[in-house]
Amino acid sequence: MYHPTGRVLTVLELLQSRPMTGLELADRLECDLRTVRRYVAKLQDVGIPVDSTPGPAGGYRLKPGYRLPPLIFTEDEAAVLLLGLIGTPWLGVALPAAAVESTLSKLSRVLPSTTRDRVESLAQLLVMPLGTGTSLDAGLLLRLTQAAVDSRCVRLDYESREATTRVVEPYGVAGLGGFWYMVGFCQWRQDIRVFRLDRIKTATVLETGFVRPASFDLGKYIQDGLASQRWTVRLRFRASPEAVNRALGTQGTTTATAEGCLYQTPASDLDLLARQLLVARLAFEVVEPQELRDALVLVAEEARNAGQNPCRREP
Repeated sequence: MYHPTGRVLTVLELLQSRPMTGLELADRLECDLRTVRRYVAKLQDVGIPVDSTPGPAGGYRLKPGYRLPPLIFTEDEAAVLLLGLIGTPWLGVALPAAAVESTLSKLSRVLPSTTRDRVESLAQLLVMPLGTGTSLDAGLLLRLTQAAVDSRCVRLDYESREATTRVVEPYGVAGLGGFWYMVGFCQWRQDIRVFRLDRIKTATVLETGFVRPASFDLGKYIQDGLASQRWTVRLRFRASPEAVNRALGTQGTTTATAEGCLYQTPASDLDLLARQLLVARLAFEVVEPQELRDALVLVAEEARNAGQNPCRREP
């Protein structure tokens, strides 16, 4: 149910879009006409000019030409806006960087200091430099990031090679190669570990606090992790750098050539990369390593076998 103040603000939001009858407002608010009239009266009491027309065909509208005061966001709403703005590179759409920066600046200026400090902290502990992202519960993402901001431990039910329950001191959240990860100190392993968010079954924020190392740099940790991956892959594409980045994400680096571009990326799973390359449907040549060529051959043989030996239908 709405809080009474929230209901009054909802009436204001609805009337911003168009005039509405009392019955329409009552239906949207799940209340009676008498209550609608009371909410409208409250708006009028604070100086918002709501014109009303009596009768069965009557209704309510904001006085033409009235300019509403600046928008006011709750902390959660501001955090959602922040996520959307700093996550625009993941959309694969050429949004003007200046417009994004300008919007972030305006949002920062109008927020109360406590809310602004919170969303700025979220920005510092949320890294989204790479990939195209995967579908994920936004509530989990915000909950873990906020736990990192507040230096609160989280208890995870986590499934990787085995199902485990462990307490983690979260240092931050990062997007990498199409997946979301949380980096933190695992009290079970007594070391810094990386947890894929889609493998977290439940996450409970605890009252227990921790001290995050002042020298820990989440962005540097992610980049160092990339540099330590087993393989360095070099590919030659007959496609533009933009087309390659849209297909494979921005984890690698592209260099434009006369025929297309050269692409270099660290990799730990050549089988997965081989499948991504085939799905991308871009003409390419493997410069190195030979193991990627072998992985492509195996994937191709797997596809051919599947095509030549279709599954039999049960009678």
